[in-house]
Amino acid sequence: MKVFKFGGASVRDARAVKNVAGIIKNYAQGPLITVVSAMGKTTNALEKLTEAYFNRDKQEMTRIFGEIKAYHMNIVNDLFEDKKHLIYNTIEQSFYSLYYYLEDPPGKNYNFEYDRIVSTGEMVSTQIIAAYLTGQGITNQWFNASGLIITNANYRDANVDWLKTENAVKKHILPYFNKNKDTKAPVAITQGFLGGTTQGFTTTLGREGSDYSAAILAYTTKASEVVIWKDVPGLLNADPKVFENTRLLQNISYQEAIELAYYGATVIHPKTLKPLLKRNIPLKVRSFYRPEEPGSIINQEFLNDNTYPSYILKTKQVLLSIFPKDFSFIAEQNLSRIFSECARNNIKINLMQNSALSFSICFDQDKTKTPALLKNLEKIYNLKYNTDLELITIRHYEKANLNELLAGKEILMEQKNRTTLQWVVKPNAEQAD
Repeated sequence: MKVFKFGGASVRDARAVKNVAGIIKNYAQGPLITVVSAMGKTTNALEKLTEAYFNRDKQEMTRIFGEIKAYHMNIVNDLFEDKKHLIYNTIEQSFYSLYYYLEDPPGKNYNFEYDRIVSTGEMVSTQIIAAYLTGQGITNQWFNASGLIITNANYRDANVDWLKTENAVKKHILPYFNKNKDTKAPVAITQGFLGGTTQGFTTTLGREGSDYSAAILAYTTKASEVVIWKDVPGLLNADPKVFENTRLLQNISYQEAIELAYYGATVIHPKTLKPLLKRNIPLKVRSFYRPEEPGSIINQEFLNDNTYPSYILKTKQVLLSIFPKDFSFIAEQNLSRIFSECARNNIKINLMQNSALSFSICFDQDKTKTPALLKNLEKIYNLKYNTDLELITIRHYEKANLNELLAGKEILMEQKNRTTLQWVVKPNAEQAD
């Protein structure tokens, strides 16, 4: 059994959906779980719809809702010649359900409402793809992820109940495969990013959580491998949109991939790798543009981890330096208080450094979290901070050309260990633009 995961870019239009069907038909060998994201930029649009819903801006709600529905109906029209196909009724019902939900005023729990609205993207995309695969003669069944991946009620960033999830998968997906064991490659279609509580409420696993969904299902079924299909040749040593002359990392270890994810590499979701590591399930990253190419693999092999340096750039960073007002030293009591405030405001520290009298942290800039943290800390400490900074991380920096990276940048903080070099820098005005 294998698990394939397709992101939004791979199903952004009818042509892309047909390509996905071709990949499944040509590369599925035996039972296949296919995890699919919302189409294109639908999640972003649904987030805007959620904001309009909370602001009770009915004109904006109507506009965004109409655009989202029209986008999906255009894809359906391009995929299905029979305009009386059942998929038309299915999609109409999905959007009617969302429309009816938006008629009522929102509750007080924004995260709960967010999960209910935004989850529509994955539900509709998988309904379309399941119907198209059926039309192509590919045996498949659609599954609701909220009944497979069981979570707590921490909406927008739900935690998985692994035992209940494993039982749910055994109850629903495995019987389907057993029933179709004589079929060449039966396909189970489900949604990425989504889970559900035991009470039946939909949850989400955090942005970019579709990769995590694939790993969860692979872990619970003891799959032979996970393949994430992307618009890049595989794992690259840098973001090709930011850095020139990127190189393909053909084979790296779980540990190296976890480090890269921790420092901000966006190809693999940070939570994805841990369940795969636990069961030694290899993860492949392949191109849906060139599916015949092998791409990259993440497994136990570590000999090639340092073949090339890896570059990670995080923008919109805050560098905050904290000084006790009573001139006391930065010791355990102060550190505990600072970490507690960061946790309370859901701030993930990307870099930290301390001296006797100050403690500095670098974290992602956020329009609500950042002011809240500063407001709470300034009651006890003197603060100095810079915004709109960049955090540059280089793994295996001994093989990197460092001078080019720093051209025109002011270094505000530097930190180095045996394998990793990090700078917090202020870009010049021309670069910032």
